[in-house]
Amino acid sequence: MKFFKIALTPVLLSIGAFLLQGCDDSKSYSELLNEEEHAVNWYLAKNKVSIEVPADGKFETGKDAPYYKMDKDGYVYMQVINAGNPNSKPAEGDRVYFRFMRMNVKSYQQTGQEMWDGNSDNLASEWGNTSLIYGNDVLGSTTQYGEGIQVPLEYLGYDSEVNLIIKSPQGWAADMSQCVPYLYNIRYFKAIY
Repeated sequence: MKFFKIALTPVLLSIGAFLLQGCDDSKSYSELLNEEEHAVNWYLAKNKVSIEVPADGKFETGKDAPYYKMDKDGYVYMQVINAGNPNSKPAEGDRVYFRFMRMNVKSYQQTGQEMWDGNSDNLASEWGNTSLIYGNDVLGSTTQYGEGIQVPLEYLGYDSEVNLIIKSPQGWAADMSQCVPYLYNIRYFKAIY
């Protein structure tokens, strides 16, 4: 038993030192959320913002249109570039293809560098052909993109284009724990069978 205690002590000390070293450099979840909030506010301060969705559903469009606050918590802001076809909107359960580019807003705030990634111009990229099932909150192939990416489909038709700011609670599953807000440019297309 004495040997076990002696052999285990250096291992425990090493683990403890490693954990303490890791704690010095890491941030709490609360700090990450605070940074996310500051980054989004910093970006929105450079743009027009409307805190209400138009009651008649008629959004201003274009690159100078305001960012509309789409939910009460402010997790999703939408700027409509092109409202698409108002006579052709997805129904719940429809497959919707989308092309996107996205930029980490927090990184942009910190570095001043716009670093975009996505599949808008290159379907052979790592993102490939992306689609979701509208209104689905169960299938992993849809939920991996988060709920925020579906918000425009409640209001706009196919062939629409939007800029979205999506905070981590409504963002991609892989980004949630890091509290990373993204700015997306997304175009939505109807599946052709």
